[in-house]
Amino acid sequence: MESKTVMFSALFLVWLTLVNGSPASLEVGKLTKATNVSWSSYNFKTILTWGPKPVNYTYTVEFSRVGRDKGRNPHCIRSSETECDLTNELELKGVYSADVLSESPLGSSDYVEPPYTRSKTFCPYNDTIIGRPEFKLKVNENKKIVLIIQDPITALHKDGRSLNIRDVFKKNLKYTIAYNKAGSTGKKILTVDESKAEFNSLDEDQSYCFSVAAYIPSRKGDKRVGEWSLPKCSPQEHKTLIEEYGLAVIGGAALIILAFVIAVIVLIVVCCKQARRQTSMAKETVV
Repeated sequence: MESKTVMFSALFLVWLTLVNGSPASLEVGKLTKATNVSWSSYNFKTILTWGPKPVNYTYTVEFSRVGRDKGRNPHCIRSSETECDLTNELELKGVYSADVLSESPLGSSDYVEPPYTRSKTFCPYNDTIIGRPEFKLKVNENKKIVLIIQDPITALHKDGRSLNIRDVFKKNLKYTIAYNKAGSTGKKILTVDESKAEFNSLDEDQSYCFSVAAYIPSRKGDKRVGEWSLPKCSPQEHKTLIEEYGLAVIGGAALIILAFVIAVIVLIVVCCKQARRQTSMAKETVV
């Protein structure tokens, strides 16, 4: 009788296991795999994001450079957040992938490989978005427009100071400048190696509008060009009469006007004298 009871209990437990799964599998079944795992990087501020918001479980991020061991950010272990800041964990030219693991907050799933989702590969040097630069327009002593570009600041630091994109890319950084006459839709493109450009062939009496973007030749496709700056336009120069027509032309015009005035005055004087003479002769005839 006892043996039948033991056998029945064993069969019942096997049936429960087949129907509901083991305790460990039950625990794993509650863990939702991360979705939409993606990299977001702007001026080397690099954040891994995913979803959904966890309920009764946590996320842990593991990242690794191709061919190397995995690493973890202590702020992204068993976290309820859906993003992880990896800015200071990645080497500039390294190619990385990241796994987002779904884990129990109490560690009861430590003995079972947790479900995870892997990201696409990412390289900070090649993939971060370069933000729009600021620039100034000046007119030099030769009345030529000079464009002075301010290199955007990055999220990277060295020796206690923030690095700009020139510090990072060095000679690999160029700038693309788009410009056109104010009111015109036809644009010209100029690429310069430095953070300064002088325009020698522009019409001095015209206003020109400029936009600037960082250009990284070593990158591929649309990642070569960063965000375009907001456009700025140079003021239209208002020349004086002397600058516009020259001293000789103005002098000649003044002489012509003076001669015309003198001629009019002489004509008036002659007409007045003639009118007086006629009046005098008429009086003498009457007498």
